[in-house]
Amino acid sequence: MNCLDSALNIVRCRQIACGFALASSYMIHDSASVIAETLEGALTKAYGLNPTLNAQRANTRAIDENVPQAKALGRPTISLSGDVGLTQSDGKSVSSVGKSRYSEFYQPRGAGATVTQTLWNGNKTENSTRAAESQILGARQTLRNTEQTTLLNGATAYMNVLRDTAILNLKRSNVDVLDEQLRQTNDRFKVGEVTRTDTAQAQSRVAAARSDAILAQANLKSSLAVYRQQVGDEPKQLAPGKSVEKILPAKLESALQIAQSEHPAILGALHGVDAQLLQVKIAESDLYPNLSVQGNVQNRWAANSDGTIGYAASVVARLTVPIYEGGAVYSRVRQAKETLGQTQISVDIQRDTVRAAVVQSVGQLEASKAQILSTQAQVRAAEIALNGVREEAKVGQRTTLDVLNAQQELINARVSFISAQRDRVVNSYNVLSSIGRLDAESLTLKVGIYNPKVHYDQIKDKWIGLRTPDGK
Repeated sequence: MNCLDSALNIVRCRQIACGFALASSYMIHDSASVIAETLEGALTKAYGLNPTLNAQRANTRAIDENVPQAKALGRPTISLSGDVGLTQSDGKSVSSVGKSRYSEFYQPRGAGATVTQTLWNGNKTENSTRAAESQILGARQTLRNTEQTTLLNGATAYMNVLRDTAILNLKRSNVDVLDEQLRQTNDRFKVGEVTRTDTAQAQSRVAAARSDAILAQANLKSSLAVYRQQVGDEPKQLAPGKSVEKILPAKLESALQIAQSEHPAILGALHGVDAQLLQVKIAESDLYPNLSVQGNVQNRWAANSDGTIGYAASVVARLTVPIYEGGAVYSRVRQAKETLGQTQISVDIQRDTVRAAVVQSVGQLEASKAQILSTQAQVRAAEIALNGVREEAKVGQRTTLDVLNAQQELINARVSFISAQRDRVVNSYNVLSSIGRLDAESLTLKVGIYNPKVHYDQIKDKWIGLRTPDGK
């Protein structure tokens, strides 16, 4: 065995250990893999640390406040008022006894309280509350969608780091092999076995391999940056990623049925229809009478120069019947109805979009599984071909270019194999996302599940208070 044979064997071992460990069938069972970061662990971090997901959770909590705001339309309003002033008057008075001057100075003061309670406002309070609840349910579905996107992006980033790390090792190993090939070609040129063309071809391939290695290193740096962005932590030693095919529906028809009934984009659109239907009723309520009662208490001191104290209290029922509002209310009702029609159409759009995503993702998963088998066969055939070409080159039946081409075909086949393994894992997560089940519970992540209902229950009936439930 010559030096090139030894180099090829070393490279093959490194490629199997580093490059082919992407799929679960190539998992490394050693002490290092026990402490390595797993895909599930990375997704757990993303679930808790991803800023986009946390921002959406905060947005959902903000939308929860629409319910107490809507309920406030039917609650009493209380206001206090007070005033204090200075009054001075100077003048002359004329009487039967003659003229006299006078000067008065006093401090009028007063305080009062007013309580207003709406008794009926065309059911605006009830409809506004129900609309706010529908908006909250829609916001929760948006949050589910954001969680799916976050977990899918996290899984993709994880697998991209694994893929690019393996490809970088592969490219660097290829440089080592081609360097050895170039050295041997130069030695053969010195003894007249090959021509200058052969050495130039070998030099060209070495330069191209180094360029590929630099590009692979840049791709890895980019993937590392995206990983940090999506997961919220720097990647450590990453264990092989596993496909989630075991929790996927067995048939496309089943996947489509699940997606149509469970996908958050569709459910969110349906809640949007409910909310907009209630917006029509809210707009119509401005055409109905409004009945309210108002209680008022006033007390005044030094209302005039002799220091009179006055007290007054009243209870007034007020009925307001709108007759004509210039057409603005009618316009808002028509506008709300058109918006309702738009939201109803958006449900069909979401259904079609989800269905297309399911069909596409399932097809990509099946294609990636077939590609793994194909590229495996391609790698085996390329290895046999390279060994054969090298042996034939030793006896002069093959040129240096033939050997270099066979080596390049093997590298390309191994890169394709690595990419196919990455695609299988990512596409399995993509299918799970397309049917609406890519969540922490389905993945059995070891993390506290965020429950938006907890915050809603804490604030839905609050009458007073500035602090949020988390103390802000």
